[in-house]
Amino acid sequence: MIILMGVAGAGKSLQGKLLADEHGYAWISTGELFRVLVTGKRRQQMLAGKLLSDDEVIELIDKTLKQLVDTNQEFLLDGFPRTKVQADWLLDQIKQGRLKTPTIFNFIVTPEIVKERLLKRGRQDDTEAAIKKRFAEYETTTRPILDYFKQHGLEVHDVDADREPEAVHADILKILG
Repeated sequence: MIILMGVAGAGKSLQGKLLADEHGYAWISTGELFRVLVTGKRRQQMLAGKLLSDDEVIELIDKTLKQLVDTNQEFLLDGFPRTKVQADWLLDQIKQGRLKTPTIFNFIVTPEIVKERLLKRGRQDDTEAAIKKRFAEYETTTRPILDYFKQHGLEVHDVDADREPEAVHADILKILG
């Protein structure tokens, strides 16, 4: 299992797609799942920048793993976990032997680069206000998970994601061996 972590716009999905295409890995992107599967009022709230609850996210990931992924094979988690509750669920799955110990990549990117990338992307939920909010939520909620993982004996690989995608990808491949 390979976990790609970083703020929206850090390049997780681009790198996830590259790894999936090159190596045949299953690629589970929470953002893609949410955009495809979340409907109705929750979808409108999500597009306005409101995050789904931990229970909703975990249920979606759990179903996806059960139905679509052979967890004995390498696969990618892009954008999960984002909270301590989600991290605890993941650690529990590892402890139970359902999932293997992950290789974790932390994509480090500056706010200026994130803003530039997301505004170019042009999705409905990529407004300046939403981008600022996502960066703040990442710093307070998701970033601490990296230390939490380290405390649980997992190795986190920091990757400078301000650079061109090819350079970032080369770093990832070196680490994966």
